[in-house]
Formats: sequence, C-alpha cells, structure tokens
Amino acid sequence: MVLQPTDDPAVLAGRLGGPGAQIRAVAVNFPKYADGRGYSIARLLRERYGYTGELRAVGEVARDHLHAMAQCGFDAFQLRAGEDAQAALAAFGDFSESYQATAARPQPLFRRRA
Repeated sequence: MVLQPTDDPAVLAGRLGGPGAQIRAVAVNFPKYADGRGYSIARLLRERYGYTGELRAVGEVARDHLHAMAQCGFDAFQLRAGEDAQAALAAFGDFSESYQATAARPQPLFRRRA
C-alpha cells in the first residue's frame, strides 16, 4: 500500500490494526524534498489508527529527514538516488533527545526528566 501526501489515512483505519489486520506494510511517498505532509500521515497512522506494521518513507528521502521521520513513526526508509546509506545511518545519532512528544517517545522530555 502506497499513500500519497494528498491521501487520507482514515480510509485505511479498519484494515490497519488488530488481529485481522489486512495491511502489513504502508509506504508514504515524499514527492518533493520540502513536502512534509507525509510526517502527519505517519503520526496519524501510528497514534490515531494504531498501526504497528512497517511504515516506509519513499521518494525524496534524504539523510536530513531520517531523524524526524523516525520520531514520527517511520521504521523503514528508501533513500533517494545519490544518498549514501552508510552516511545516512549516522542521522539516527544526530540528536540524543527530542523535547517534543513523538510517535517514538510519547512523553515529552520535561516529563521524562521530572
């Protein structure tokens, strides 16, 4: 299943979670470098619709995006042509903490440190 930035993830809601889940992998396309709508789709799939399967970012996916994509719930990434996969792996270590609550860590930093 591939979702475009203009797609509404709500149409998949009944097929995503639970024991009868019909969809095991969802790819979200990023057709342009600066198009961030896929981040919102990922958060909705993970948080509102309880999707636990593979969530793959495809299209114009660059090293610069990987940390933020992982925070939104992506767990698989197809880098755009020309990106160095080894260098991209380092993106996951760029930041030790995220202040905001994320799909990956639902508690904001100030609550984790309280």
